[in-house]
Amino acid sequence: MSKDSCCFFVDLMKPYPAMIELYDETCLECSKLITQKYSTSFSLGIRAFDQRFHYPIYAIYGFVRYADEIVDTFHEHDKARLIAEFRKETQVAIAQKISLNPVLHAFQLVVNQYNIDYDLIDAFLKSMEMDLDKVEYDQRGYEEYIYGSAEVIGLMCLKVFCDGNSAVYEPLVAYARKLGSAFQKINFLRDIRSDFEERGRVYFPGVDFNTFSEQDKKAIEEDIQADFEEGLKGIRLLPNGCRKGVYIAYVYYFELFKKIKKSSAREVTQKRIRVSDPQKMWLMAQALVKNSWGRI
Repeated sequence: MSKDSCCFFVDLMKPYPAMIELYDETCLECSKLITQKYSTSFSLGIRAFDQRFHYPIYAIYGFVRYADEIVDTFHEHDKARLIAEFRKETQVAIAQKISLNPVLHAFQLVVNQYNIDYDLIDAFLKSMEMDLDKVEYDQRGYEEYIYGSAEVIGLMCLKVFCDGNSAVYEPLVAYARKLGSAFQKINFLRDIRSDFEERGRVYFPGVDFNTFSEQDKKAIEEDIQADFEEGLKGIRLLPNGCRKGVYIAYVYYFELFKKIKKSSAREVTQKRIRVSDPQKMWLMAQALVKNSWGRI
C-alpha cells in the first residue's frame, strides 16, 4: 500500500488493533478489482485522480456496481428480496462501521469518512428498486430515475473530492448533477436496444422503441448537449486532485455522444455504439495534455 493510500486510514485506525487496517485494505482491494473487471474506461479515469482518491472512488463504484447486478443479472433469484436485503445490510454497515461483506465494508468506510448523506444512498437504491418492475417512464419518473441512478453517484464522488467539506461541495452540486445526467442519458441511447429487448425497458418518456425517430433522437441530443455544457463549467471549478480524472470521463462520453449524433435513429436502435479501447487511450492522452496546459 502506498504512502498516500495509507493516509486514508490514519483517522480511521486509531481506536483499533493494527490488523483492522489489513481488513480494510483487503476490502478496498476487492472494490478495486470489481471496478477493473467491470469498467475499463472508469478504471482509466480513476488512475488520473490523486492517489488518495483511488480507494474511495473504487469503493463507491463497487457498491453501485453490485447493486446494479442484482436487478440486471440475477434473473433466477428473487431480486426484490435481494435488493431489500442489500439495502438493510448497507444501513447496518454504515451504522456499525463494519461489515463482513467486503463491498459494503469498503463503502461504509468512505461514507463515514467523507460524511456522505444517506439521502444520496437511499435515492440510488430506490432507482435500483424502480428497475425491478418499471418498463416505461413519464417525465417525473424519468427525472427521478436519472437522479437516483446517476446524479447521486456523482455527488457521492464529489463529497470525496471535496473531503466532505460542505462549503466546497455545495456550489458544485448543480454542475455535478448535470454531468451525471448527461452520462446516463448517453447510456440510455447507447443501450436502447438491449434495454428494450432484454429487459423490456424504455427510459425516455413518450418514446416508442419500435418507432424511434430522428425527431425523437434530436430532442434527446439537445437535452444532453445542454447538460454537457453545464457539466463542463463545473469540471473547471473542481479541486486540482480530481479535475483531470473527471475531465477524462467527460471527454470519453462526449466522444461517444458525437458518434451517436452521427448515427441515424435506426442505427442507434440496431447496434450498440461504442468507443474502442485504443481510442479511449488516445482520448485520455489528449485530455491529460489539455488539462496540463489549462485548456479545459
